[in-house]
Amino acid sequence: MARKWNVLVTGGAGYVGSLLVPKLLAAGHGVTVLDLYLYGDVFADIADHPALRQVKGDLREASAVEQALAGCNAVIHLACISNDPSFELDAALGKSINYDCFRPLVRAAKEAGVTRFIYASSSSVYGVKEDAEVTEALPLEPLTDYSKYKAMCEEVLEAEREPGFVTLTLRPATVCGYAPRLRLDLTVNILTNHAVNNGKITVFGGAQKRPNLHVEDMTDLYLRCLQYADAEIDGGVYNAGYENHSVMEIAKMVREVVGEQTGRSVEIATTPTNDNRSYHVSSEKIRRELGFVPAHTIGDAASGLVQAFKAGRVPNAMTDKIYYNIKTMQAAQLA
Repeated sequence: MARKWNVLVTGGAGYVGSLLVPKLLAAGHGVTVLDLYLYGDVFADIADHPALRQVKGDLREASAVEQALAGCNAVIHLACISNDPSFELDAALGKSINYDCFRPLVRAAKEAGVTRFIYASSSSVYGVKEDAEVTEALPLEPLTDYSKYKAMCEEVLEAEREPGFVTLTLRPATVCGYAPRLRLDLTVNILTNHAVNNGKITVFGGAQKRPNLHVEDMTDLYLRCLQYADAEIDGGVYNAGYENHSVMEIAKMVREVVGEQTGRSVEIATTPTNDNRSYHVSSEKIRRELGFVPAHTIGDAASGLVQAFKAGRVPNAMTDKIYYNIKTMQAAQLA
């Protein structure tokens, strides 16, 4: 019988959370969302759900964290300033949200009676590796502040782990595909948006590899992680990805899908770049030990986005700041 939890999802009104929260509710879990709601009232259509509690608050404020944790026995920690460019917008802000408040959150969770803490780290913690298969056994060599603080939080979580407080760290690949709070500043999503709405894709460089994971698979994995026995996952660290392709390969996949579904030809232009970060990760360990095998491809992600554009679910895709983390953060003037 599936175990039911009362789950706090930090950053639950973001890209991944906007799809995860409805799935958690549908599975019978109680859900509390702690978020600043910078991207609007994401859950307007389920706001009256009896098992959903929404706390509009800042992760850096102890009172907001205490309020959100009340009655929860599990945490899925998604909240962060996401990705390198967003982080570089304001390094001090990024550190305050991604690192400084992490240990206080973990300790508050333990004090509140939380028994399972799932942390969303990042596959970028490895830095650039020449190894054909980047596994969890390799040393972490983060290149940016964003990835450095992700790695440091992993160390904090392991240090705070104790009997009765089960921890699990996931290192997701770049997430792609349609979700209710959509991001159009991630590789697959960017390329699909431009292919549909411009008829042209610009590839910067092209040889860099980018591991990707469909947002449907990412959210399904979080649900699975609530069902594993304590001993299966306690202290575990897992890569979570699917396909490692070069940016040019991804562009060609997107061009094919968009061409098939819209009947229009899509031009691919290339331009040099000084951003040659190339990430490729192995997800063999999570398949072998936890049985997790993604079910959705990059093509599926592009196809789902095309359908969303066609259905009018992504209005003003090229101009509305709501789809772009940096633009939204700049407008919000977080401090």
